[in-house]
Amino acid sequence: MLTDRRIAYMAVPKAGCSSVKTTLARIDPAVDAARLTDVTAVHGVYPTARFRPHRWAALSDHFRFTVVRDPVRRLLSVYTDRVLQKGDLRHSRKMQRGVFPDLPVEPDPDTFFCRLGDYMAASSSIKHHAISAWLFTGRDLTAYDRVYRTDEMDVLARDLSRRTGMALSMPRRNASAARLSLSDLSQTARRAIEAHTAADYEILGPVLRQRAAA
Repeated sequence: MLTDRRIAYMAVPKAGCSSVKTTLARIDPAVDAARLTDVTAVHGVYPTARFRPHRWAALSDHFRFTVVRDPVRRLLSVYTDRVLQKGDLRHSRKMQRGVFPDLPVEPDPDTFFCRLGDYMAASSSIKHHAISAWLFTGRDLTAYDRVYRTDEMDVLARDLSRRTGMALSMPRRNASAARLSLSDLSQTARRAIEAHTAADYEILGPVLRQRAAA
């Protein structure tokens, strides 16, 4: 939230939030953006929190927005970024202490998604990035002035530029180096992913379908 600018953003993990927060830091008079040299520092300034209706309602005089991503792609990126790239499971204290002795520390994607619940229990970071997007956006998207898709980051940058009078662009931060698609997975893993993302598709569907109709 940028009070002086009357801008409020609800971040969704693995939906461009690092990029958005980096841009917000540039326009936030309370932040020295030059000192935010990495993504961790940016998230330290703007921690991601779950949606609280009463807190959001209190910001009705702000430009309230969020950014959402296709739920399956978002979940797949949890594996490529948080498991493969950042090694969250290797850093998990529960995994290090052997709390989950039959859970591979470096799982293949099928194992990871088939046992996603166990991995979320084993790692707070995996849980934070994998839980449903609606827990961050809320169930009612009419609470926002604008809901952007991740393919509309340039539109968001334009809108923020107009509101602030600054020439802004949206940097691409924290993108996964590896790529993974549903076709790479077993049927069992696909079904697990479909079950996990069903609620998000129900809530985010109208916004996501706008892209298909465009």
